[in-house]
Amino acid sequence: MTPDLVVFDCDGVLVATEGPMFDIFAASITAHGLPVTAHQLATEFMGGTTPIMRNEAIRRGAALPPDWVETMNTEIHARIAQGVDVFDGVLDLITALEGAGVPIYVASNGTMKRMGLSLGPSGLWDRLSGRIMSRETFAAKPDPAMIQHAMGQTGARASHSFMIDDSAPGCQAGVNA
Repeated sequence: MTPDLVVFDCDGVLVATEGPMFDIFAASITAHGLPVTAHQLATEFMGGTTPIMRNEAIRRGAALPPDWVETMNTEIHARIAQGVDVFDGVLDLITALEGAGVPIYVASNGTMKRMGLSLGPSGLWDRLSGRIMSRETFAAKPDPAMIQHAMGQTGARASHSFMIDDSAPGCQAGVNA
């Protein structure tokens, strides 16, 4: 069966950004009074949003400043601009899907700026231009809005559409769509 549509998550699926991001989050939350590891945060918040992580860290006792989300975005963008790897096989898979005429979209709870920084050097940002969606324009996953948009744009049947994600919210968005 040839799929009608394949929707990829970005961080942790196309590019190896999650390790550096969770290192930055853990260092900051720990510095603000709540000792945590990158592994703990990845286990609890993979696929979530920075505001959700902020709210939970504050609930647990971290004294995060009001501009914490913006500060984290700045630090993460600076780190990703230093370079991150595209996962082995991703470019070949995208080429094969394109060769088979399968529409490809990206649906991320991250920001467009972060995706531009992480996908740009490999050419994926330009290659998938117009088919990259974020929580800045659509409801965050697990809400199915991004996937439903891609299905609507392509006429894809839900039963022949696939969401490739490494997080519970992303997989749930696929099921919800």
